[in-house]
Amino acid sequence: MERKPDNDDKRQDVLMTRTLWLNTRVVALSTGLVCGTIIFIATNWLVIKGGNPVGPHLRLLGQFFWGYEVTFTGSLVGFFYGLVTGAACGGGIGWIYNKIALHRQSNELP
Repeated sequence: MERKPDNDDKRQDVLMTRTLWLNTRVVALSTGLVCGTIIFIATNWLVIKGGNPVGPHLRLLGQFFWGYEVTFTGSLVGFFYGLVTGAACGGGIGWIYNKIALHRQSNELP
């Protein structure tokens, strides 16, 4: 005897065939916070560690981020730039992902 599909089976099928959508604002904010925090921690780590010269490789970020230096104040500036840059990249990735998902979903529907 064959079992008839009930509503739960239909919901399961719909769930398994639909594409996950990303909230672009959340992706942008989380990516920005992670990037900003990484720059903040890396800069302060080198400031605390010290040495002569302090962080020559990280100092090169000053070429891209105006006002950034390997100091505590520079870590705050770097956090801001990391937040903005990471948010722009994360938002762009979320937006592109949603466009691709929309295209794929429109091709899969009957």
